[in-house]
Amino acid sequence: MNRQLIRSYILLVAVAIFLFTVPVAFTLTKQLRDDTRQSVLREANTMALLLGNGDRASCEALTKVAKAYGDVQATPTAECDPKLPTPIADAALTRAVEKNEATTDWGSDFVWGKHLTVTVPAQGEAAVRIVYSTSDMTKRLWQIWGFRAGLAVLVLAAAAAIGAYAARRITAPLRELNGMASKFSDGDLTARSPVTGPPETQTLARTLNQGAERLDTLVASQRIFVADASHQLRTPLTALRLSLDNIADGVDDEFVREDVEQATAEVVRMSRLVNGLLVLARAEAKVTAAEPLALADIIQERLDVWRPAADERGVTIALGGSNADGRLLVLASPGHLDQVLDNVLSNALEVSPDGGTITVRVESRGEEAVLSVLDQGPGMSDAEKSRAFDRFWRGQGLTGRSGSGLGLAVVKQLVTDDGGTVTLGDAPGGGLVVRISLRASPKSGG
Repeated sequence: MNRQLIRSYILLVAVAIFLFTVPVAFTLTKQLRDDTRQSVLREANTMALLLGNGDRASCEALTKVAKAYGDVQATPTAECDPKLPTPIADAALTRAVEKNEATTDWGSDFVWGKHLTVTVPAQGEAAVRIVYSTSDMTKRLWQIWGFRAGLAVLVLAAAAAIGAYAARRITAPLRELNGMASKFSDGDLTARSPVTGPPETQTLARTLNQGAERLDTLVASQRIFVADASHQLRTPLTALRLSLDNIADGVDDEFVREDVEQATAEVVRMSRLVNGLLVLARAEAKVTAAEPLALADIIQERLDVWRPAADERGVTIALGGSNADGRLLVLASPGHLDQVLDNVLSNALEVSPDGGTITVRVESRGEEAVLSVLDQGPGMSDAEKSRAFDRFWRGQGLTGRSGSGLGLAVVKQLVTDDGGTVTLGDAPGGGLVVRISLRASPKSGG
């Protein structure tokens, strides 16, 4: 917007300069041309009078004046021979001698040529011709146009400087609003915009600040609700499970014990669902500002946590990719990537066969960093991939044994909050690949 405003200022000033300076320059050029023509024509008429007088004194005066003036030609008469070059017979000389008409030839239709030729008639069928060099006129012409061109450049430079200052002053409130919007998009709900500038931007700033205040209040209320729900739901489920365990210990009837164990299993499943819902609720409610984080460090930390569980089944977790070192930074909220990797690695480990391999790859693609997790499990069909991120959906394969159907939903929520995307695809050789695209930080060294 600043550049557009500056260009507008410069364009307006350029149009004003063109409309004012160019007509003045043309007027001065025409005046220079007319003054020169009148001056040379006046001198030629004076010489023609001296030639037409015919006496000796006039003839000698004509000779002196002609030599002092420059390139002067004259037709000798019976009474006066000024000993000057004789004009070449042409249409201008014919008109002067036969029709008694003066002619002016600039030598070019574009401004003028190298010489101005003036031919005037004299008495006795004679004529005087002056060939006047226009070099001084050309220098004067360059001075007229050059001065105005230089002045125009200076004025345009001043207009650009003033326009840049004015544009920054005008767009300053908009930059403040954009800064607030950027902080909001990164999760900083405490960002506010100062109420400055013209009335329109002040009204907009107040409106955005009020909306931000209301949104911050709603998010805070949701966080409080999540904390209360976490306490209120877990406590009765724990108490219920303990009661069922006590009943199972004091009952000898196998049928009653079987019913109690079934009820306990359902309580365990409900606890798992509650925990998953709370994790998802926290992911939706917790809005924090994204920070530059070392992706390799987070991956290495989570792999160290999951390798013991993988080693129990002989599953290998390999790290690779063109940017698997510590130079790549991504913009993410603290703790989000940890939860994302835990959910993805948990699913991959659950579906991987004993002795299989889980591959984690990191690649840099311009302004994005792509984290891929490949397993050697049964994979998913296209229909299953389209529903994999739905809440409580569980596939028909191995993921349906003990999962709550909330893992990938949590992953998508966390990645989306950080401005990234997550997709599912087919791994080479079979299995599933989870591709997580994150925003690369400008501070990345690789």
